[in-house]
Amino acid sequence: MAEAAAPGRPGARFHRVHGANVRLDAAGTRATRVESFANGLCFSQEPLAPGEIFLVEIEEKEPGWCGHLRVGLTARDPQSLPAVPEYSLPDLVSLGDSWVFAITRSHNRVPLDVEEPPAAPRAQGLLWAPELLIEQVRIPRDKLVGRSRPGRYSHVLDELYRTNVLPPTARRSRIGVLYAPRPDGTADMHIVINGEDMGPSARGLPAARPLYAVVDVFASTKSVRVIQVEYGLPSLQTLCRLVIQKHIVHRLAIDGLDLPPPLKHFCKHE
Repeated sequence: MAEAAAPGRPGARFHRVHGANVRLDAAGTRATRVESFANGLCFSQEPLAPGEIFLVEIEEKEPGWCGHLRVGLTARDPQSLPAVPEYSLPDLVSLGDSWVFAITRSHNRVPLDVEEPPAAPRAQGLLWAPELLIEQVRIPRDKLVGRSRPGRYSHVLDELYRTNVLPPTARRSRIGVLYAPRPDGTADMHIVINGEDMGPSARGLPAARPLYAVVDVFASTKSVRVIQVEYGLPSLQTLCRLVIQKHIVHRLAIDGLDLPPPLKHFCKHE
């Protein structure tokens, strides 16, 4: 039986070490590339726990550049880097102990090196069961799926546009990375796009070493935001959001409430 993923630490955010063209917001959860198309490399603030997903949503795009978001893992402590590389591919990967993949418009599952049973067919309509299963890891799926127009419709329509799965590189698409330990002491890296596991993108990662998430805000991807994924009991912030959304007719009505701006943003867009 699959086990629940290790609980994510409250307040997942970006590391203070990042590319020269990146600006973080005050909370460290939004990374924006302010110049050019490169030097947008970011890392998770803490190493990931086994099965813990680091999930981001694409918030802004910048037309005119070729290429999209890049994600992965590194066994290198960001603070140990003499300088943050300009690119994740090939610069960071060429240093060793890093595994990064570019997300494409038509991103598909990575072919497996060994023959494995075919994946179970998707349910028609809702992609899907409430939880995503990756090897022995079980992750709540509700936060993993990007929505096309969050905040613009009444919450009574949530079930309709929750199933409107976005292209991988689109604005509001949600992309995450995690590692799943194996019995031999290594780990497989998995990339999750809008609730779908792309398969083991890399094998043989050193599970005994700290592994940080890598997010390269590259080219046409201009800004991304960390999405908090909760395991087990919901947080007080989530419970407040559920109560607020239950008592409003339209998401935009949240703007008129006497609430702190970060809580308003959380209620409208999570």
